[in-house]
This record gives sequence, structure tokens and C-alpha cells, in this order.
Amino acid sequence: MSRVELPRLGEKPLIALVDRANRALQADMVRTAHLRGHPVVKPAHNSVFGTLAEEGSRASDMAARAGITRQSMGEIIREMVDLGILEMRPDPEDRRAKLVTYTDHGRRVARDGYLHLSELEQRFAEEFGATEYAAAREILGQIAPLLDQWTTEEAGAR
Repeated sequence: MSRVELPRLGEKPLIALVDRANRALQADMVRTAHLRGHPVVKPAHNSVFGTLAEEGSRASDMAARAGITRQSMGEIIREMVDLGILEMRPDPEDRRAKLVTYTDHGRRVARDGYLHLSELEQRFAEEFGATEYAAAREILGQIAPLLDQWTTEEAGAR
């Protein structure tokens, strides 16, 4: 039986670069939350902070935006409710549904996170140059929509 040769790209694949940057950013957010007085914040909580709208969101919508199951998002939300970061209320648009919102404490935690993100953006712009950093952000922002477009086009061609 012959072995199938694996192709080599000659450089680290983009998916590996993006994954490593994402993991480093996620870890930095948690580390900074701890340094800023929020020691209960965990890496899993980033999926909530990154998807919860200021006016509140439904758990199912948050799960879809985070790319995780509703069950996983529900577990994270329940944990954050127990920690006093989130609360659940009836959705005024659909009384059968629940709306996830921040508590006052949760808003302080989220505010500190957003301030840190703003600081990081500034530091990256200074490190790489404002023009180059803006270009990197623009290209990264176009990757997912382009992949979605190609997927739709390929599905239509079948």
C-alpha cells in the first residue's frame, strides 16, 4: 500500500495564523479581566461578551453568532447568571422567550473588556502603522463573507 503524499504550502497556512491570533486575543482578554479585578472571567465567557447586544439578546441568537450550540451557550449563560454578570428576563417582543442582559456588575466587566479592546486596537495601529493595520482589518473582515459567497455559488452550480 502506498502512502499518500501531503502537499506542503511552504509557509504557515492562513487558517493557522488566524487561529493562533484568535487564541492569543482570547487569552489576553481573560488575563486582562483578571488584572482589572474580574477574577471569575473564563475563556468560555468571551463567547457571551462577543455576542451580547447592549440592549440584550436571545441565547439562540448569541449561540448562532458565536458558532456554538444553543446548549453550550445556555450553560455559559447560566454560569454567568450565577456569577452575577448576566440576568434573564422575559423578552418584551415574545413573552415565551428570554432575553439575556447584563447586570450592573456585568456592564462594568464588559466595559473594562471593551476599553481593553480599544487599547489593543490603538497599540496594534501604532505597532504596524495605521494604514497597514486598517488594511489587515479590512481583509480579515472580508474573508468570511467571501467564503460564504463562494459556498453559495458552488451550491448553486451543483
